[in-house]
Formats: sequence, structure tokens, C-alpha cells
Amino acid sequence: MTADIISFGEPLFEFSQVKESGDGPDYLSGFGGDTSNFACSASRQGASVAVLAHLGADVFGDKFVDLWEKEGVKTDLVVRNPQAPTGIYFISYDERGHHFTFARKGSAASLITPDQLPEDAIKNAKLLHTSAITCAISVTSCDSVFKAIEIAKANNTLTSFDTNLRLKLWGLDRARGVIHEVARHVDFIMPSVDEAELLTGLNDPDQICDFYLKLGAQNVILKLGKQGAMYATAQERKRVAGNPVEAKDATGAGDCFSGAFFSQIVAGKSLEDSLKYANAAAALTTQGFGAVAPIPYKADVEAFMKERGVL
Repeated sequence: MTADIISFGEPLFEFSQVKESGDGPDYLSGFGGDTSNFACSASRQGASVAVLAHLGADVFGDKFVDLWEKEGVKTDLVVRNPQAPTGIYFISYDERGHHFTFARKGSAASLITPDQLPEDAIKNAKLLHTSAITCAISVTSCDSVFKAIEIAKANNTLTSFDTNLRLKLWGLDRARGVIHEVARHVDFIMPSVDEAELLTGLNDPDQICDFYLKLGAQNVILKLGKQGAMYATAQERKRVAGNPVEAKDATGAGDCFSGAFFSQIVAGKSLEDSLKYANAAAALTTQGFGAVAPIPYKADVEAFMKERGVL
């Protein structure tokens, strides 16, 4: 199996409460998990992508395999565990807003160990992508992230790490320690500005970039929400404006951004052009509901960029 991008993490099957009461279903099902969303986004932009994921031998695992095959995401690196479930989560609503309830303890993904990593696939990929959530779900999954990065670095495979911060999974001190240790070893670290403020105690985007560069990250891609994004390296940095739209749902917009960005990087595009493309894709995905369904395809992104004059 060969793929340009390998996305390593935990898929989560979603049940989202229907806001309107009535005789219909209480919850609608869907797909979640940051690295799965990332893989679908990169694939829709034309990249060659594989998911590295452990799933239960259950109906929810079946549904993910079906999703990825439909999306053109390679499933050769998917392992089915008959002794552990696929993780699920629920989104519920009340007068205080929306709430997330997770049922992922002991999930198949959390049981992965470093000796189960597909070394040859990582060696042959252009990019290994993973996230802080993959580190947070268990000690062995965290160890597997460090081992996967070690394998990638030894074989000139680029590494990217999204700092997706989920404080329901671990405390801030441990999250900060692990995330910042990963940052020392990766080619690309991708924090959002609100997460970075918590992790670093800084609120100036340039200072945040400097912080991660000094740790050892080669490239900092800082997501600035509606304001767009910026990149920083030891040699240069630049902000790239966002594309204002009337957002309906920002679920998964960051994952869409990351997948779109790296689809361009592995195709040889510059940091600036890749950010322009990713900003456009992220803006478009907020026009629909859910994490996967509204992710745009390459032709849609290119048309949007032409319309907005950001090519």
C-alpha cells in the first residue's frame, strides 16, 4: 500500500440531537474524529490519503470503512479489533448551548501500541499527520505517536501535528507537556490561536509562532479563525486573510483546513498558496452542517477562489 498522506488517529461515530421536538428521531448519526475528517478533506482535494486507525469489529467500524472507501481514502492500514469497540460520541442541546458526551473509554483506537505501527507505509509516505487527541486517548496511543514520528523522521517523511486541545481527555499541564514535546520533533505544528493561548500563555500571534519555532518545529501554521491563518519559519512569516462568509456550522472547519492545506503541500505548492487554498476550503465547509458532508471538492474550492480573486 502506498499513499502520499497517512492520517493517524481515532475515528468517532457521531449521534447529534435533533433540536426540533416531534415524532421523528431524537438523534441523527454521522462521522467525527479529527484525523478522519482530515483524511476526507485531503482526499476531496485530490490527494492520495490513507487512514491509520484501529476500529472495533462492529457496525460503527463498518460504517467508517464504507465512508472512507466512498471518499477514496485508502483503508489498508485499518485494523479491526474484535475485543474493543469503535468510539462514539453524542451532541446534545439545551438552553446553555451544545454539549458533547463521549463513549470512547477502552476503544479500539486507544489500545494501539507502537509495535503495531505499519513502518513500511510510513517510510514510503510523503507526510504523516496526527494530532493531540491521538496522544490524549491513552498512554500507548501517545507512545505510538512518538514512535510514528521517529519512523517518519528517519525516512524523510514529513510530519504534521494538530494541537487539537480537548481538556475533557486530559489536564492542561499534561496536554501542554506532551504537545510541546511533540512540537520539538515535527516539521509542521498547527495550533489554532485560542488553543495556543491556553498552551503557551501568549496572545500575540507572532509571539506564539516564535514560541513553537524556538521549541524546534520547522513550520508553524497558526489558524486564526475568521481572520485566516499565518505561517512562520525561521526565515519568513506571512498572514493570509480569510474569506468572510455567513457561517452555518463551523464543525470540522479546522480539520477541513488542515486536510486542504496538506493536499497542496504534498503537491509541491508554496506555504502561502497552500494557506490561501486551505482558507477557501475552510470557509466553504462552514456553509453546511456536520464535519464531513460539507467539505468541498477541489473544483468547488478553485471556483470559490477565482470568484473571490484569491488565486
